[in-house]
Amino acid sequence: MTSRNQDLFEQSQQLIPGGVNSPVRAFRSVGGTPVFFKKGLGSRLWDVDGKEYIDYINSWGPMILGHAHPEVVAAVHQAAANSLSFGAPTGLELEMATLINQLIPSMEQVRLNSSGTEATMSAIRTARGFTGRDKIIKFEGCYHGHSDGLLVKAGSGLLTFGEPDSGGVPASIAQHTLTLEYNNTQQLADIFNQMGDEIACVIIEPVVGNMNLILPHMEFLQTLRTLCTRHGAVLIFDEVMTGFRVALGGAQALYGITPDMTTLGKIIGGGLPVGAFGGRKDIMQVLAPLGPVYQAGTLSGNPVAVSAGLTTLKLIQAPGFYDRLAAQTAKLMHGLKQAAQKSGVTFSAQNVGGMFGVYFSDSNPTSFAEMMLTDKKAFNHFFHSMLDAGIYLGPSAFEAGFVSAAHSDADIAETIQAAELAFAAL
Repeated sequence: MTSRNQDLFEQSQQLIPGGVNSPVRAFRSVGGTPVFFKKGLGSRLWDVDGKEYIDYINSWGPMILGHAHPEVVAAVHQAAANSLSFGAPTGLELEMATLINQLIPSMEQVRLNSSGTEATMSAIRTARGFTGRDKIIKFEGCYHGHSDGLLVKAGSGLLTFGEPDSGGVPASIAQHTLTLEYNNTQQLADIFNQMGDEIACVIIEPVVGNMNLILPHMEFLQTLRTLCTRHGAVLIFDEVMTGFRVALGGAQALYGITPDMTTLGKIIGGGLPVGAFGGRKDIMQVLAPLGPVYQAGTLSGNPVAVSAGLTTLKLIQAPGFYDRLAAQTAKLMHGLKQAAQKSGVTFSAQNVGGMFGVYFSDSNPTSFAEMMLTDKKAFNHFFHSMLDAGIYLGPSAFEAGFVSAAHSDADIAETIQAAELAFAAL
């Protein structure tokens, strides 16, 4: 007898490429059938077969308050009753921009859109328009959405321009993107020494969440800031994932590094599609209708989505919110490491704020190359053991995990108990 999950996946593959609307959902990395969900509440999810899970994906970060938080749901209902969309300005957009500026002061001016991909694409176009330069730098293992110029892998050497990392990306676009190694300070200095005055911008996840959780070296971030200032390149922090997730002011507040521009998403929509980019006023004013850089969106600043995001941003400012979130995440990581040690499994883990990374490695990786050396086969076995036990982790060894304010001590204890059995099976 097949499950409802299997039935839906088989049917979906007939009409939806790969059966999913975002690739990692297909479980290709770990194998097996994707889980189709029908309900979420607090820290828990229920699939179409009625099975219950403790959720550590949290919609890839946005559900920092947990699923279906009553105040967020009420805000959505209230906004929807007034219309789902206007395609015109609302006071909510100003309220959102004001709050973002208060919490992330480097974002002197802000423009809303509908996704993180839109935000990063628009930020890079703005930086190019501001500097009059074409070349950009990104880092191996960092993901900034699926716009053409960012789906680029490293060339064969430091000064070899990037090659397309996806079909449909013209080589003529990829050649403007340089891909460097994350946390490699010397490589960064060398590239700026060679062509610093040609670089429009550098875009980086200040804490990486797209090759699992990778933390930055302070010297690396500080050198990056110094070199961008010296050569007139725009430093863009992609905080789509880390914004309001690792700290109230994002990674830039946590590490004390001020970027020229910032991109946001996920939490600022409270689970609905909202993105934003912003930064120094002189840079942002090259945007139309003031300047020559065009960017637009029919649903930008959608009132329902912005209402969900605004409510979320207000609630996470409660005293002690981030202390509790970080403490619960640290408790989970400590328990997982102890469980692995009991079974003699090579394993490491770390966290920052409400984000965490687990690795089948003897130490926490600091780059894409080190991440590639971890035991992916062991992770896949662990993932399926945990899934069978009702623990929902990211379906890839390269994905960070997320804890919400709704995760209780009982949730964490249940997760660690499941992990003890999963590690023992390895």
